[in-house]
Amino acid sequence: MSTSPLKLAIVGFRHGHIGGQVSAAKELDNLELVATCEEDAEARAALEAQNLGVPVYDSYEKLLAEVDCDIIGTGDYFAIRGQRAITALEHGKHVLSDKPLCTSLDELNTIKVLSSEKNLQVGCQLDVRGNGTYRRLRRLVAEGELGGIHAISFGGQHPINLGSRPGWYFEPGKQGGTINDIGIHAFDFIPWLTGQAFSEVVAAREWNARLAQFPEFREAGQIMLTLENGCGVLGDVSYLVPDSMGFSLPHYWRISVWGEKGMAECNLHGAVAFYRNGDKEKQELPADEGDGMIPIKAFLQEIAGEKNLELSTAEVLRSSYVSLSTQKAADENATYVKL
Repeated sequence: MSTSPLKLAIVGFRHGHIGGQVSAAKELDNLELVATCEEDAEARAALEAQNLGVPVYDSYEKLLAEVDCDIIGTGDYFAIRGQRAITALEHGKHVLSDKPLCTSLDELNTIKVLSSEKNLQVGCQLDVRGNGTYRRLRRLVAEGELGGIHAISFGGQHPINLGSRPGWYFEPGKQGGTINDIGIHAFDFIPWLTGQAFSEVVAAREWNARLAQFPEFREAGQIMLTLENGCGVLGDVSYLVPDSMGFSLPHYWRISVWGEKGMAECNLHGAVAFYRNGDKEKQELPADEGDGMIPIKAFLQEIAGEKNLELSTAEVLRSSYVSLSTQKAADENATYVKL
């Protein structure tokens, strides 16, 4: 017996990642795009030019009042996403967010409470979990080939791409912090990769390294955290990549994992390099099959009541908590924050 697809209405198109939700609604049989909303006039004109075949609203309030939908997708500027999600939950809608979900711990707590009280699910486009190379690395860890994991370092550096990156990034109060912006992926995939939760923020720093014309925008970020088994995690989540190189550098989401039995390293493309203790040569392990829609598929499965999910509401909220706590530590120059 077939069931009707879940109805998705998207608010906010001022970041390109929201295209992932549009694509999912086109490709998945159990998801249908029924309406869009963009309150910024210039962005709304660009949205209308896409001709997605659904109504385009200029008011989120009006969309909620008039559109029959199950899910609100959020893709607006970062600092408004939390309130968008809270409002959706208050109206009895599930929430599917681009990352980050929100920019304050207070917002996150409200989202958590509403989601639980109303039995509504919260999804997030944390798509590194769907990458085939990372999935092969995770399998290597799960099969015990590295033994106990002692140390991890990763680089999530991005180009800033001035001129094409949305202008609101550089407006005070709209981005909410580079650690939360980029680092949320790492705060999600490292526990997924290792089976170990984060337990402590040891140190976090953000600073304005090269964008003097935007003095309040801190585009450089570095972090140090601990997993529950004592594993140390070092990361760089800066916008310092040469713009001309785009996302082509091998440092883009490169991760190195040191364990009792060896060491492994990969980025988002190609094979996993595995250096087993006792061997003289490294092994090149080909990527597993990947699926960039895994986070959205898991979200829809959770709404349907399925178990053993690739990504759950609880994991989305936990990763967001770690991300926002680490961002807060950087904002307040704090160290040794218990999670």
